[in-house]
Amino acid sequence: MSVALQTIWESFLGPLLSRPKRLQMAALCHRGEGDGREYLLVTSRGTARWIIPKGWPIRGLKANETALREAWEEAGVKKGKATRDPVGTYTYQKRQDSGWEFPVETLVYSVAVNDLSDDFPEAHERTRRWVKADTAAELVNEPELKSIFRSQ
Repeated sequence: MSVALQTIWESFLGPLLSRPKRLQMAALCHRGEGDGREYLLVTSRGTARWIIPKGWPIRGLKANETALREAWEEAGVKKGKATRDPVGTYTYQKRQDSGWEFPVETLVYSVAVNDLSDDFPEAHERTRRWVKADTAAELVNEPELKSIFRSQ
């Protein structure tokens, strides 16, 4: 390999292609008990796919607190209780406006919903829907997230 190509590989292409996954936190919002338990899905802003609320770490908040904040901003969860530890993880490819994709690992926290508001920050950008776990597993695209719903 020429020195120029080796320099490009070591300085730019190699690190770009071998970057570690980025990390997000997600809220597996639910209400009810037993056979009556339902899960809250929202649509993504770009493609209107069914997802669970998720977002990047927020400085000053623990991971489960970040999941709860995302549940408020994206789904209107006004009052809820998030588990301290994640109930699972899933990976997906985040698409940037430029068209590039990069892997994101998502920590999923269970959130028991106590109160839901119709007026929340992203209400005009998303649709939300309560569904049973088996329906949620059919609606989401990510295989590992499907597994999380199927294990509920």
